[in-house]
Amino acid sequence: MKFLITGSNGQLAKEFVRVLGAANHEVLAPSEERLDISDPNAIHQAVSQCKPDVIVNCAAYNLVDKAEEDFDAACRINVTGVKHLAIASREHHALLVHFSTDYVFDGTKEDFYTEEDRPNPINNYGKSKLLGEGSIVAETDNFLLFRLSWVFGEGRQNFLFHLLKWAERNPVLKVACDETSVPTYTEDIAKVAMLAIAKRLRGFFHLTNGGYATRYEVARYFLEKLGMDKLILPVASDYFHMPARRPRFSAMSNHRISEALNFHIPDWRNGVDRFIQNILWRIR
Repeated sequence: MKFLITGSNGQLAKEFVRVLGAANHEVLAPSEERLDISDPNAIHQAVSQCKPDVIVNCAAYNLVDKAEEDFDAACRINVTGVKHLAIASREHHALLVHFSTDYVFDGTKEDFYTEEDRPNPINNYGKSKLLGEGSIVAETDNFLLFRLSWVFGEGRQNFLFHLLKWAERNPVLKVACDETSVPTYTEDIAKVAMLAIAKRLRGFFHLTNGGYATRYEVARYFLEKLGMDKLILPVASDYFHMPARRPRFSAMSNHRISEALNFHIPDWRNGVDRFIQNILWRIR
């Protein structure tokens, strides 16, 4: 199969390039400078030239706090850009694989979120991602849309990388203990997405590793696995005075996708263990 991947600089795109290359698929992953999804002409040219069977959209505006002051910038990528991709995928009869977020939920359910739950984002980033979901549905029915949470992989824009850098500089760390979700490894995201493509699934799915954890629990597990002797203090998220509100409990159930594929998605701790073995030495 032939794949066109957007957002090539990001951690998720890098994982897809690796997985697809290993499976001998034909992959085109232009630089983000060459393929800016907010530019409809750039999308039209790339899709027309590549003629992909599948478009994997890994491009996203994910600066959660910055989106509070510049919602238009978030929407240019997460809404308008996604709309252009959906139109192009429909016109060229390509499957569109897109990724959204647990931040489309408000965190008040007090249980795992399922695909049937009604979104209610409480920050601009979540609002832009929800609008992006709608723009796909409005343009095509040939899509796979996966909501993800707390993604980590080969890159610098994830919690584990930032945590490592903080730990290298500070003997004492303060980490929020009142935000709960599911850390999700890019390796598992790509594997499950490829299984879904092969099985010709379509529609909305929650794609996370198993289990759930607070930021504090993730930090302790990760640094202890690295053998880093640090004091990690639990604090309320309000301590950091972040511009964007975060949902308190946004963990999503992966039951629907697991059942559809008859596939067990590993626990988040297993993902962290593999991340440490496979990738961490390259980014330290």
